[in-house]
Amino acid sequence: MRKMIFVAAIVSTCAAGAFAQTAPAANPDGNTPAVATPDTKNPTAPVEGANSFTEAQAKDRISDAGYTDVKDLKLDDKGIWMASGMKDGKAVSLALDYQGNVVAK
Repeated sequence: MRKMIFVAAIVSTCAAGAFAQTAPAANPDGNTPAVATPDTKNPTAPVEGANSFTEAQAKDRISDAGYTDVKDLKLDDKGIWMASGMKDGKAVSLALDYQGNVVAK
């Protein structure tokens, strides 16, 4: 019985600590999407941050944006996938950020 009370006390203490954590700050610019969709793009892209796209996903995302012959795909130290490719017959340098924004340079 004492063990049950002790375990219940520990569990409730751990749960109270989880509720005490503060939530992340809200984005002050409500017009900036957290994730880009085909119809939207963050005007400040490419945005630095922890990028969870795999190499294959990054290549697919860039191809879906209308770029062909995507090559030299590398993830830089700022979380931006960098590549080269073609669009409308012109060679371009490309960047894909963690939000999914594809930017031609």
